Amino acid sequence: MPGRKTPLITDSIYHIFNRGVASMPIFLDERHYWRCLDTLLYYQEESPKIRFSYFSRQQFLDKDKKPNKPKQHLVKIISYCFMPNHFHLLLEQSVDNGISNFMSKFANSYTRYFNTKNKRIGPIFQGKFKSVLVETESQLLHLSRYIHLNPYSAGLAENINQLDKYQYSSLPEYLHLTNTNYCQKDIVLSYFKQKNSYRNFVYDHADHQRNLQNIKKVMLDFEE
Repeated sequence: MPGRKTPLITDSIYHIFNRGVASMPIFLDERHYWRCLDTLLYYQEESPKIRFSYFSRQQFLDKDKKPNKPKQHLVKIISYCFMPNHFHLLLEQSVDNGISNFMSKFANSYTRYFNTKNKRIGPIFQGKFKSVLVETESQLLHLSRYIHLNPYSAGLAENINQLDKYQYSSLPEYLHLTNTNYCQKDIVLSYFKQKNSYRNFVYDHADHQRNLQNIKKVMLDFEE
């Protein structure tokens, strides 16, 4: 993968996102989603000490088991959400070129898996991943909320009560509905004093974000 024109800054946080080529679905069933999460967890370590095939089996056998903490990360995963044809990540870069190396390993590994499983060739992601630098505390909190509301905004969660049941997002972990500990949640949750404060922060904005998404769709259809 060619280098980026503007190198990403170590110890800074970025919103990372990408979608399938021509908006093609990149997650076709449950195993695609879990494989994507396994790949993210595995490649965040700079030099994994076990084979991915073994790591993957461990993860599938015990989703709720707390993973061993790598000694050296390329990135810290703060939050994530996988949607049928795209994904969102909130990452902190831990070492120089960490996010670029991490995303290259992730994209290559998941593309090989997807193509082998579905008997196809060629890229599945639409070019280089996109990145937005998080520059303020407010931006950090709003991005975390935006990422976690994606399933509701897109209608995958039909009502707000179904949002915390969407398995392919870090929201259940943030709401303490699972024993998993995949994300560095304290980076966000340290701003909330009460246990339910983050939940209220996300859910109180849900309808507003869904309405904005619907307006965006209407405008795109009008322009076409």
